[in-house]
Amino acid sequence: MTVLEWFPNGRSRAGVAAVAACLAVLLAACGEKQADKAKPAAVAPPPPAVLVAEAVRKTVPIYGEFVGQTDARETVEIRARVQAFLEAQHFTEGMMVKKDQLLFTLDKREYATKLLQAKAELNVALARLDKAETDERRLRPLAERKAVPQQDYDNAATNLLTAKASVEAARSKVVEAELNLSYTTIRSPIAGLIGKRLVAPGNLVGKGEATLLDTVSSVDPIRVNATISEAEYLKFAAQFKQNKGPLEGSRGLELILADGSVFPNKGKIVIVDRAVDTKTGTLSMVAEFPNPGGLLRPGQFGRVRAVVEMANDAILIPKRAVQEIQGMKTVLVVGADDMVALRTIQPGEAVGDLLIVREGLKAGERVIVDGVQKARPGSKVNPSLAAASSASAAGK
Repeated sequence: MTVLEWFPNGRSRAGVAAVAACLAVLLAACGEKQADKAKPAAVAPPPPAVLVAEAVRKTVPIYGEFVGQTDARETVEIRARVQAFLEAQHFTEGMMVKKDQLLFTLDKREYATKLLQAKAELNVALARLDKAETDERRLRPLAERKAVPQQDYDNAATNLLTAKASVEAARSKVVEAELNLSYTTIRSPIAGLIGKRLVAPGNLVGKGEATLLDTVSSVDPIRVNATISEAEYLKFAAQFKQNKGPLEGSRGLELILADGSVFPNKGKIVIVDRAVDTKTGTLSMVAEFPNPGGLLRPGQFGRVRAVVEMANDAILIPKRAVQEIQGMKTVLVVGADDMVALRTIQPGEAVGDLLIVREGLKAGERVIVDGVQKARPGSKVNPSLAAASSASAAGK
């Protein structure tokens, strides 16, 4: 019997088409199952690669930073001490000047004339003194022999004393005139940096008061004024005990400038104030820094960095390994089996780009410093050791 014989009454062709469609669907489904069985099983992804750093144990210095302002050790105002016209300026404004360098000259003609007059008056006084001495010498023996009235000798002796006083007065006028004449030549009393002139040549200066012409400040070495708290001072004092004296213990200060750069020359403390300010609870100190190039000028702000204590056998890790989760400081620790664990730590002071860990880590444990976002607690990672950072520098 053929397939057509199953479908009588002229409906055999439609039934054959329906059966063929069903068979095709069944065969396609069987083919998909066979294809699925032939596919290979899915492969698990490899552990993510991360960079780790070992926690190291070192004795490192802990630094404190204090806001400071530069100041000149010596600042001298250049003033006109006599009244005269300012004749000339002999320096370049804003440049370094040497000690005794000529800065200004005033019109000296008036004072040169007064000096000549004072010298002439001295010569007259000396001539009168010479005559008075002659008269006194001549009358003294005569008065002793009663050959002349005693009054004549007394007058001669008085004239001699008056002549001597006149000579002294004339000499003082000469000295005064010489001094005033010297004031017409103005020199720098110190070596340092001179500022912008305040009076131009041609102006009358010194009338009624000593006119301020300019200011010179010494800049090598330059001083830095800073204040420290009582607690910081006590830490300093503990460090000083390990040295010869308080100033010896302060050598090696660093100065961080306004642009964040570190001044190349190290400084030292030269003055510590005698008492703590009762209003602010701070103690003033003065440090000096060599400044041969004149880079630092009075009035600049910066931060003085100094060692306030030594942390013995401290545990150090890179700062970038530390995360903050809900106010807690945490790190991701990679164990010996390369499994990741979340660890809460108690951080201490920063030392460069490293951080002291007070609690929560041991020396030699590995913490993730790069790839933290790819690691999850309880998962495995593929760690590689990061290059050494400033951990070695921190122990200097």
